[in-house]
Amino acid sequence: MTIIKVENLNKTFKVKQKEKGLKGSIKSIIKPKLNEIKAVKDINFSVDEGEMIAFIGPNGAGKSTTIKMLTGILYPDSGSIEVLGINPTKQRKKLSYEIGTVFGQKEQLWMHLTVYDNLKFFGAIYDISERETEERIKELSKLFDLQEFINTPVRNLSLGQRIRCEIVAALIHRPKVLFLDEPTIGLDPVVKENIRKLIKRMNNEYHTTVFLTSHDVSDIEKLCKRVIIINNGQIVLDDSMTNLKYHYLDKKVIEVKLKKKVDFNSVDGIKVLKSKENNLKIEIDTKKTDLTTVLRLIDPENIIDINISNTPLEEIISQIYRKE
Repeated sequence: MTIIKVENLNKTFKVKQKEKGLKGSIKSIIKPKLNEIKAVKDINFSVDEGEMIAFIGPNGAGKSTTIKMLTGILYPDSGSIEVLGINPTKQRKKLSYEIGTVFGQKEQLWMHLTVYDNLKFFGAIYDISERETEERIKELSKLFDLQEFINTPVRNLSLGQRIRCEIVAALIHRPKVLFLDEPTIGLDPVVKENIRKLIKRMNNEYHTTVFLTSHDVSDIEKLCKRVIIINNGQIVLDDSMTNLKYHYLDKKVIEVKLKKKVDFNSVDGIKVLKSKENNLKIEIDTKKTDLTTVLRLIDPENIIDINISNTPLEEIISQIYRKE
């Protein structure tokens, strides 16, 4: 079942340009010069129920503009959007009861209220009865392990605890779609991993569709099976994570510790990244030289330790950005 459907979506902003100095300021008031910036250019995509999808791109690519149009905050210039069969432009209020949003850099909780009071407040906003709100708080508190600090004012929580509470607040009305914008930003690795596990668990238990934007490659790799990459307002790739890795993983990295040094500089398709005594780090272009051929050049008895890895996902994504 299709939950989000976007067709031929466009959005252009008019930005005022100001010349230098006082004269430029006066001129921009009397006779402003406007430049048109095409933030989103004729994009198309759809998202199915229960999917966890990464919507990524460099800064200024059009991610935030697209999300704001999906949630009804901005109106498109042309094209059509349907989220749960609802037009966000015409029925924003109706849509708000069906979706949840979490912005890692923006707070939606009242800092002076306790976590419990915040959740009661959000239950009232969404017209949920007191009895049902209590049941949902109890259920979500258990799922996200909030019991220890549920009666603590939000201002006294750690960043990781606050993000967990932000997600719970966004889930109090059981939304069918959850928009997550940089949910793990600023968190330490352990807390990030905990947040990811909770998002996965939420997706499994509630079958919530998750639309994720993040600059953290680990978020994308560990949470999403599909990725949409947008750059300069256009979708440049829409594929599964498996295919993304398969089609762009044309390089392998070998880190090896040898008893005796081996010279790889003359071998086509091999680039020596690091060489210190008998420790080597080499990159193999598998389009020119296959891995088996390279390994044959190393005598097994000469190897003390060896590690073979793929190109990191962040490098693959950077390659796609540069191509566009």
